[in-house]
Amino acid sequence: MPSPEPRAVAERQRILVCDAKAAARGLRAGMPVSAALALAPGLRLREREAAAETEALLGIAAWAMQCTPSVALDFPDRVLLEVSGSLKLFDGLAPIAARLRQGIAAMGYSAHLAAAPTARAASWFARAGQPCLIDDSALLEGELRTLPLSVLQYAEEETLASIGAASIGDLLALPRAGLARRFGQGLLDALDQALGRLPDPRGFCVLPERFRAAIELPAEATQAEALLFAAQRLLAQLEGFLAARAAGTRQLLLHLSHRAGPATRIELGLVAACREAAHFALLLRERLQQTALPEPVRSIALEVQAIEPLAHSNQSLFSDELRQEGNWPRLIERLRSRLGAAAVHGLAMCADHRPERASARAEPGARQLDLDFNLRPFWLLARPQPLQETGAVPCHHGPLKLLAGPERIESGWWDSADIARDYFIARAANEALLWVYRERSPAGAWYLHGIFS
Repeated sequence: MPSPEPRAVAERQRILVCDAKAAARGLRAGMPVSAALALAPGLRLREREAAAETEALLGIAAWAMQCTPSVALDFPDRVLLEVSGSLKLFDGLAPIAARLRQGIAAMGYSAHLAAAPTARAASWFARAGQPCLIDDSALLEGELRTLPLSVLQYAEEETLASIGAASIGDLLALPRAGLARRFGQGLLDALDQALGRLPDPRGFCVLPERFRAAIELPAEATQAEALLFAAQRLLAQLEGFLAARAAGTRQLLLHLSHRAGPATRIELGLVAACREAAHFALLLRERLQQTALPEPVRSIALEVQAIEPLAHSNQSLFSDELRQEGNWPRLIERLRSRLGAAAVHGLAMCADHRPERASARAEPGARQLDLDFNLRPFWLLARPQPLQETGAVPCHHGPLKLLAGPERIESGWWDSADIARDYFIARAANEALLWVYRERSPAGAWYLHGIFS
């Protein structure tokens, strides 16, 4: 969600990074904070938070595991992916890079992407801002030679510059023995690891069991669309996390924090496990539009406690639109988001022959009891309606013709709600099929209890 004011991050009283609005006012990295405030009096300045950067890096790493399980962190600001085993799955290096670029942008970050045969070389290319994709080891040394010495982040970079070294190629041209005596073996080892002459072992990340991510809004928000815009970044991160786990979830919990008072809690329940950010956003939009906020929102946190395996659906070779089933779970979820969870439910059979108690509310798709009842209508009246009787024939807008029956139901003596009835399927004068019964009592009154569709 963009901010109307220019924004910048500072570290040790100097500007570290700024947005486009601040840059348009003349701000740049390395500028003193006092000079920046003089150029942009309305500048929104924040101090650099190392913990928040680490959390963001971990979130990107978890999201990237959908491309490969071999993901490592290169602190403080890089994520390394070993994708050689995924090239065939994604049809090459360029599609993987495009997927990463699109996903990182959806999460609200910008990044420099680079690929190389070695992890250290890829890290150096990304640090230099050179978006190259090198998949041939024979080309690696020639590309590395062009990189500036700043990619090394070496403490003695000024000393190296004083002896005429301005690039990696200049270092490689110097005698190795003299370079090691003056600057240490570590510099040579780093060069050899980048060139693939020495191993460069990395510890890979492990996905957490649960998902939790948060985002602080640049400005307080009350509109549903503004909140959804920010939440979509968290939903994109969640989709990557679930894809990496080959899993989905049926429940999302959103916390909207305010300046004062408790956070607003929004819970999304799904009928079927899902991991699509677009579907989550669709349900969340319905809920946000109906949620009355006590005060503006300052930050959003998304949490998922329970995940479950989610297999891909099988596809047919020849699509047949006439035989495609409707996506009923998605319809139910949208209706619940709009009308409330209690307004949409399923029906489950109960082990009771009394029609009033033979079914109960249940979650859609819940496992059903295998009960063998006779033919019964889908629609039951809330209360049985008394029928007039003419010449021992029940009437409902005219005499009824009994087609089937009787089905005798005598039950309920154990809970003081016993019944004794004979049920019939009857046809009315307008050809409607009705479910009627006669009380097994001295009065023997007739009642209409259901209507067949």
